[in-house]
Amino acid sequence: MCTNYRIPPASSFPVFYDSFAPTFDYPDEAWPLYAAPILVREADEIRPVPRRAGFGLLPPWAKDPKFARKTYNARTETVATLPSYRRPWRLRQFCLVPTLGFYEPNYESGKAERWLIRRVDDTPFALAGIWEARRDESGLVQHSFSMLTINADTHPLMRRFHGPEDEKRSVVVVPPDDYTAWLHAAAEEDARALLRPFPAADFTAEPAPRPPRKARA
Repeated sequence: MCTNYRIPPASSFPVFYDSFAPTFDYPDEAWPLYAAPILVREADEIRPVPRRAGFGLLPPWAKDPKFARKTYNARTETVATLPSYRRPWRLRQFCLVPTLGFYEPNYESGKAERWLIRRVDDTPFALAGIWEARRDESGLVQHSFSMLTINADTHPLMRRFHGPEDEKRSVVVVPPDDYTAWLHAAAEEDARALLRPFPAADFTAEPAPRPPRKARA
């Protein structure tokens, strides 16, 4: 499951179907509970619009914001039925998650090591996600999102990650030609047809250990 990914700089957002660039600050890397940009459809805009959203979907009934630590990835097999996800799935609240690469644990050395999966040409790409909205205690609308995942037991690249006994999973890379189709998919069968493995030859993976934490002054 993807718990950590790199976010492209705002200057690169036009590559996503000529979308608008975010006007808010965000970190270089996102973890669950972090705020990050996603791209959504807007009724009055042809181009995708960036929206600030928390990584980890928060359904309206979730009382504790830390609930998002359980919902940063949504399995495509159960997204239509689990209480956390079925409302945004039913409403077709689909989004694109811009990224430069995502991290997964690799156990080939005998212990978990953080690896980065990125495009061979190191260009930004987009992942398939769903989003939700809810009001906080002050009445402000908060947005959140989850990345969709599929089985990757036979994927040439993604089967290398996670524990030896764990099911292999993968995020869904949305090709540029499918951005509009994904964001505007009205029928479930149309959306599911786009949830497919990405071409392994277009991607590479490499060790990317987390930098040591700086000592407090």
